[in-house]
Amino acid sequence: MPKPAALVTAAEISRLAGVTRATVSNWRRRHADFPAPTGGTEASPAYDLDAVRSWLAARDQLPAGSPADDLRTALRALPGDNTAASRLLPLVLAADRMTAVELKALLGGPLPDQAQDAIRPYLADLPSVEGLEYRTGDTALLETLLRCVQEEGAAQAIDVIAERTPEESGTYQTPAPLVELMADLLAGPDESFPTSVFDPACGTGGLLAAAARRGAQELYGQEIVPAQAVQAAVRLSVLTRTAKVGIHAGDSMRAHAFPDLIADAVLCNPPYGNRDWGHDELAYDPRWAYGLPPKSEPELAWIQHCLAYLAPGARAVLLMPPAAAERAAGRRTRAELVRSGALRAVVALPPGAAAPFHIGLHLWLLQRPQPQASAPQHVLFVDTADPSHGRQPNAEMSRRPPLDWTALRDTVLGEWHAYTANGDGFETNHGTAHVIPVIDLLDESVDLTPARHVRTSPAAIQPDQHAETARAIRARLHRAVAGLAILSDGESWPPTGAEPRSWRTATVADLLRGGALTLLRTAISGRIPAIDRLPAEAEHTTGSRVLTLQDVVQGQPPSATPDDISGAETEIRTGDVILPELLRNGSHPVRVADDHDAGQILGRHLFLLRADPQRLDPWFLAGFLSAEDNINAAATGTSIIRIDVRRLRVPLLPLAEQQRYGHAFRQLRALRTAADLAHRLAEQTAHTLGIGLTGGALLPPDAGPIS
Repeated sequence: MPKPAALVTAAEISRLAGVTRATVSNWRRRHADFPAPTGGTEASPAYDLDAVRSWLAARDQLPAGSPADDLRTALRALPGDNTAASRLLPLVLAADRMTAVELKALLGGPLPDQAQDAIRPYLADLPSVEGLEYRTGDTALLETLLRCVQEEGAAQAIDVIAERTPEESGTYQTPAPLVELMADLLAGPDESFPTSVFDPACGTGGLLAAAARRGAQELYGQEIVPAQAVQAAVRLSVLTRTAKVGIHAGDSMRAHAFPDLIADAVLCNPPYGNRDWGHDELAYDPRWAYGLPPKSEPELAWIQHCLAYLAPGARAVLLMPPAAAERAAGRRTRAELVRSGALRAVVALPPGAAAPFHIGLHLWLLQRPQPQASAPQHVLFVDTADPSHGRQPNAEMSRRPPLDWTALRDTVLGEWHAYTANGDGFETNHGTAHVIPVIDLLDESVDLTPARHVRTSPAAIQPDQHAETARAIRARLHRAVAGLAILSDGESWPPTGAEPRSWRTATVADLLRGGALTLLRTAISGRIPAIDRLPAEAEHTTGSRVLTLQDVVQGQPPSATPDDISGAETEIRTGDVILPELLRNGSHPVRVADDHDAGQILGRHLFLLRADPQRLDPWFLAGFLSAEDNINAAATGTSIIRIDVRRLRVPLLPLAEQQRYGHAFRQLRALRTAADLAHRLAEQTAHTLGIGLTGGALLPPDAGPIS
C-alpha cells in the first residue's frame, strides 16, 4: 500500500524555507514550475511536501534541515487526524530522563522493542494513551524523534508534537502574557509562591507550567481531552524534575480524579458556555457550598468546583466571561460568594487580551473562607478595559492598538498588592480601581462588573488640567471640521440629464467565469484552538495580522493574529476588494485594500474579489458592489442576513470611464472618513466638557467665578 503524501500549507512552506508568507505567495505567482496544490481548499491550498522540498532545494532555498524539521516531516506523513502523535510523548519523557550514553545506546539498538521497554517505567504516571505499542514500521519515526530530543531537547520535541495535536471545539487558547499574569497574582508580596497548585481544566498544562517556573512543587491537573492531558503530563515532567506531577484525563466536573486533594492554590481557564456540565446528576453534590448553580451558569459551577479543592485561606485565579458577573440567573450564587468573603477581587481585562478577542474577559480572584475568621467586608474592582489602560500610546483613535502587557501587568498587580497590604485602607485609584463594601454589592442584581463600580466612583478633577485637556480636544475637533469642510466643497456633481443613466451589467458570477475577477475566502474549519496554556511557541514570525469582519465593519486595520483564527491563509494584496458576508445594522461596507493591508491575511466571513487591473478598476468595483439596491437584491435571510456575492451586479464600462467613477468613489470614502473622525472628536469633546461641568472643574461659558 503506498505511503500517503505529507501535505503543507503556504504558512508551513514559509516556515520551512525561512521566508515570509508574502515571499511564498510571490513564488506561486511568478514561477510556473512551483508545485501545484494537491489538497486543501481554494482559499487554503495544500502542497505535496516532497515536491515543495525538491523545488526549494533546486533553487538553494531550502535551509539545512534540523532534527525538529525532520520530526515535523515525519509527523505530517502520519495517517488520520494525527492523534497518533500523542503516543510518542512517553518516549520523549523517557529519553529526557536518560543520560547521553543511554540515549545513544537506545538509538543504536532494535528501536521499537527498546523504546517499548524504555517507556514502561513512566506509563503509570501518565494518562492512558491509545495505540501505544511501537511496531517495526515505526523505526524511522522513533529514530527521528530521539535525535530531536538528543540534539534540540525534549521541550522542542514536545512543541513539534503539539503542532499535530488535534484541536478541540469550544475551547480557546490563553495567550502567554495572560498566563504569566494569572500566575503572578498568586505570588505573595515577598514573591513566595504556593507549594501545591491545581488546574481542573489544564489543557496542555500552561498555567501549571507557569506555577512550576515560580517554584510550585506539586502540580495537579485534569483535562477532558486525553491527547492534551498526556501532553500536559509529559511537558510538566520535562520542565521540572523536582516537582510532583499528577495529571489525569477525564471530566473534572463529573468524575474528579483528586477527590481528597487540598491545594494551596488553583489556576484555571474553565470552558465557557457549556451547559452540559452535569447540573442534573450533580444537584446534591457537596461542592455547591454557595448554592446549586443554574444550568445556564457553568462558570459559577467551575468557581465552586475550584474553591472545593482549596485549603482554608488559599486562593484561586480564574479567567471568566464578563456575562458571569451580571447574568440574572447567577445572582444568588454571586451573592453568597460575596457575603461569605470568597470573592476578593474582579479585574476587567481589555478586549484583545484573550479569545474571544472582541470582548474583555474578567479575572476573578477568590479565597476559600477560614471557618473561624471574620469575612472580608470589601471587594476590589479593577478596570483595565477602558481604552486609556493597557494600550500602546499615540495610537490613532480609529484603530485598536496592541496591548501593552507590561503596563497592564503593572496596573493589575499594583492594585492587587496594594489592596492585600492595606485592606479597608486601600486608596481608590479613580478610573482604575475601587473598593466596594460588601453590603453595597448585595442589591437586587449583585452586578460584579468592574466598570459599574470603578467608572461611577467620584473622582477628584483638577480644574486647570481638565481645562487644558478640553482645549486640546476642541483644537483637534476644529481641525477635523475644517478638513471635512474642504472635502465637502469642490466641483459640483452635475446631473446626467432628464433621465438617470442606464447601462448593461454583469453579475460577479459572470465576471468570475470570464476571468475578470477571482473570488477568495477563508475556510471555516469548525474548530477553535484548544486550551493550550503555554507560552506562545507557535507565534508566527512573519508579523502578519488577520483582517476580521469587525475590522471591515469598523474601518480599522487588521487586528487578529493567524493563530487566533484557524484556517486563515489567504494573503491580501493592494487593490483587493473585500466585503462582508454578513450584514450588520443595515450597513454594507466594502473595503479596497491599500498598501497597509497588503501582506495581511483574510479572516472569516469575508469575500475577497481580486480584479484583473486591465479590465476592472477596484474602486469602481467597490463603489457599485456596495450600492444599497445592489446589496438588497443579493441579500438572503431574515434574522441573519447574508450576501450572495455572485449575484451582485457591476456595470460594463470602458476602463477609462471606470477610473472616473473610481476616483469619485475614493472622494466619497475620504469624506466619510473625515466625517467619522469629526463625529468621534465631537463626542469626545462633549463628553470631556460634560464631565468638567458635572465634576465642578469647568464653568459654563461667559460666567464668572462662583463662590
